[in-house]
Amino acid sequence: MAQCETCGNDYDKAFEVIMAGTSYTFDSFECAIQTLAPACHHCGCRIIGHGVEADDTLYCCAHCASKAGVRKVQDRV
Repeated sequence: MAQCETCGNDYDKAFEVIMAGTSYTFDSFECAIQTLAPACHHCGCRIIGHGVEADDTLYCCAHCASKAGVRKVQDRV
């Protein structure tokens, strides 16, 4: 069995994620998200979707970006 890198659980259905050339083992998507997904600069929640980026800072949504003082929010190009 493989051990989850986030919670330490030994699980027979663990899976591997390779991100930027580094391999990680998890027992659930929840643990993978907790370890790999970036956090919103304003509220701290994990960004699972596209999120919003302004001045190299990530936010979960336009609301959080505006609360952090970002004046113009647009999708990445």
